[in-house]
Amino acid sequence: MRWMTDLEKRTYAFIKDAGEVQTTNLPDKRMWGLIPNLKNLVLIEVFKKYTSHFRRRKKNFVKINH
Repeated sequence: MRWMTDLEKRTYAFIKDAGEVQTTNLPDKRMWGLIPNLKNLVLIEVFKKYTSHFRRRKKNFVKINH
């Protein structure tokens, strides 16, 4: 297993504190690019869900993989 970079650690900590967060609501846009890396390390889970009853389209969310 490889070591996590400082930005990966901050992204993981932010998602852990938030619990479940929409990918576009991450505070730094560089964190968006780290989602696939953390997913490949099996640290987070990416899933889709509806944000409103009136919207048809699902949005991407991330949470810590337990």
